[in-house]
Amino acid sequence: MAQFQSPTNQAHHVSAPYTVRYSPQLPELLSQLNISLAISTYQAGKVIFLSPKGNESLIQLPRNFNQAMGIGLDKHKMVIATKDEVISLRNSLELARSYPQKPDTYDALFIPRTTYYTGQIDIHDIDFGVDGIYAVNTSFSCVVKIDGEFSFTPVWTPPFISNLVSEDRCHLNGMALENGLPKYVTALGRGNSFQSWRDHIASGGVIMDVDSSEVITQNVPMPHSPRIWNGELFVLHTATGELVCVDKNTGQHQVVFKQDGFLRGMDRYDDYAFIGMSKLRKNSSAFSQLEISRKSNRAGVVVVHIPTGVAVGEIVYENSVDEIYDVKVLEGVTRPNILNTMRDDHKLALQTPGHTFWAQPNQNQ
Repeated sequence: MAQFQSPTNQAHHVSAPYTVRYSPQLPELLSQLNISLAISTYQAGKVIFLSPKGNESLIQLPRNFNQAMGIGLDKHKMVIATKDEVISLRNSLELARSYPQKPDTYDALFIPRTTYYTGQIDIHDIDFGVDGIYAVNTSFSCVVKIDGEFSFTPVWTPPFISNLVSEDRCHLNGMALENGLPKYVTALGRGNSFQSWRDHIASGGVIMDVDSSEVITQNVPMPHSPRIWNGELFVLHTATGELVCVDKNTGQHQVVFKQDGFLRGMDRYDDYAFIGMSKLRKNSSAFSQLEISRKSNRAGVVVVHIPTGVAVGEIVYENSVDEIYDVKVLEGVTRPNILNTMRDDHKLALQTPGHTFWAQPNQNQ
């Protein structure tokens, strides 16, 4: 596979942080699809953009977000769940083109516009719905709305959860929206006591219908990342390294793709699924008992051609990134940028209806 790293330390043959290798055909595929990828890695505290540089290479942009987890997209809007905040951003092509540090370089620039102070509720999946932001509150075992009125507003709780309490009882983690409302969720168990999902972590998972509160299928090997594509429900069986298509009526599933690896986080564009791969923490009390823990030695993204179930490329990190939570496709952009709230440069990006401005640092002092 091809490899790229920043120029720093190359003369000493030491891999720079975030050195990554990738399949030679992958830049051309992303370029042809006219897309970039966004991945979140809570372990490294980053959201990373990966983009094609022509047909020959990839370029990446890592940005600090504290324990970044779920990423939601809605056209020009993005939302990122972090350790104790939810950050809403908006893309501006005009500000991207005039970005002071590198003008005429980027074709998208996601800029923070709203921060919701949720507290540490361990949000996993998050997305834009028809009437606001929905998220999986893993700590309190419920689906919530994030609107700034409260830390969170519960909208659905599994029927086997008796109390709203911060005990991560079933490890509710994944959420798929249908018609802009939560429709399917995944959890690693059905326990009703403190972290009871750990008792049957390898095979105690469930997929549930939010509308009926019924379990569609049970004994699932660590389900994550439910997604509705073309009316069909796709889920990752993380403990067995499988992408499956689930029959919503019978609960039966068909394996679309299988790989020796810890799969979590995925998105689709055209006929391709982009799936996150993580290394497992060998000293983890939760993961060490999994059979797949001996095989999960890569972190990155695998690209699967859905009609054939064949892997057509992958991105693998040599260092810095061990665990990925989410993967999202950025459509129609091949050199995106993103600003966080940890540095002051986002405060200089000003927008009004119909106008954009870059303020000058300290101009009013």
